Amino acid sequence: MISTLSTRRAILAAILHPLVLAASVLFLGGCASLSPDGGFSSVQSLTKERIGQDIKWVKSDDDAASVAKTIEPLLAKPLSVDDAVKIALLNNKGLQASYSELGIAEANLVQAGRLPNPSFSFGRLRRGDDIEIDRTLMLPVMSLLTMPIASKIERRRFEQAQFRAAGDALAVADATRRSYFSAVAAQQTVKYMEQVKVSAEAGAELARKMAAAGNWSKLEQAREQSFYADATVQLARAAQTQVAEREKLTRLLGLWGTRTAFQLPERLPDLPKAPEQIDDVEVQAMQNRLDIMMAKRELSGLAASLGLTKTTRFINILDVGLMHNNYNQSPSRENGYSIQLEIPLFDWGGARVAKAEALYMQAVNRSAELAINARSEVREAYARYRSSYDIARHYRDEIVPLKKRISDEQMLRYNGMLIGVFTLLADARAQAMSVNGAIEALRDYWIADSALKMAQTGRGSAAADSKTGASSALTAD
Repeated sequence: MISTLSTRRAILAAILHPLVLAASVLFLGGCASLSPDGGFSSVQSLTKERIGQDIKWVKSDDDAASVAKTIEPLLAKPLSVDDAVKIALLNNKGLQASYSELGIAEANLVQAGRLPNPSFSFGRLRRGDDIEIDRTLMLPVMSLLTMPIASKIERRRFEQAQFRAAGDALAVADATRRSYFSAVAAQQTVKYMEQVKVSAEAGAELARKMAAAGNWSKLEQAREQSFYADATVQLARAAQTQVAEREKLTRLLGLWGTRTAFQLPERLPDLPKAPEQIDDVEVQAMQNRLDIMMAKRELSGLAASLGLTKTTRFINILDVGLMHNNYNQSPSRENGYSIQLEIPLFDWGGARVAKAEALYMQAVNRSAELAINARSEVREAYARYRSSYDIARHYRDEIVPLKKRISDEQMLRYNGMLIGVFTLLADARAQAMSVNGAIEALRDYWIADSALKMAQTGRGSAAADSKTGASSALTAD
């Protein structure tokens, strides 16, 4: 009798201890709530540290009105590249949509800090004149025991969502800079090609008149007409490119209606006096790239996920309940408790642990690959940046001035009647090609400059998504 009583007391104590703990956690879990900004302040800090621009999460009509008030003065004047990036970061709808992932991740985090609701069952059974009533209250004890680890996992996922949101903002800024320089270069090319077409048209008309007077051969006339025809086609293609690049920029800026009539400067920014010297470009990339930071957090979190899988390999369902049995026809009332435990008869959890370990090693190797690729990407971006600068400077300092000097000398000879008009027009065609080459070289430099900044601070979306998938699979079981 004493042994039976002691056993019952031990069992009752084992049950009551987690119940008391569950009650305290339930109270604390009820205090968990969503943050006012959804974790967006961290995204703002990560973005501003890297590109020096502010971002805003538009959640209400007041926020939308504030954005409109900010961008209207910028659209009233020719856009600079910084103004274009600012508008895109505030007004790009795809970027705003990606910020909603923060809200989803934070909701999951808050939910992980709360126990599932207890379940209550009620049963009524009648046998003749006797009525049996059963009432059971079940508490999810296993969820209580794993709550700290589950909260850590969701905390890590929330941090990953913050990194991804900042990475999306950096990607939009990079795409806007590239599109901006391409649109300005296309516009500049169209204006220059219009001048070339006018010159070619005049040359073709002159060739027609001189051929009619018998001063030019049919071959020379055909050459000038061919140049005019080529200039017309090149102008049409340049105009088509201008429309495409401008519309691409418009989409990134999130503009429509009358706002699409924004102005761009007439020419690209001047080439800097000297290229930027970066001696430790790989070190900076390893310290500042968001995808590297995400990978580090991911690996530390996956270790915790692996520990959770090993802990719960034998106990998947553990619920503790209080039972109350009441017979309304009986003078006595029966009380007791119940424990529901999954018995590892067929599945001992070994497969889940093996899967978790394989996913962890997969993430380790992918992180190593990410680091190797990031170093290579930033080296390649810096090499392209330097070579683009050298090419643009060569056009600016050598090719274009040389072509202009040749054209000026040929004009003097033409005025002195030492050369004919055909030679003069041929030099004009060569000069047109050099100017177009200079515009493209300057555009390529500014695009390479933007690509270098992205390689130093951005992230690889494919790698980040694959690691996130691994994390989800690891904790799904």
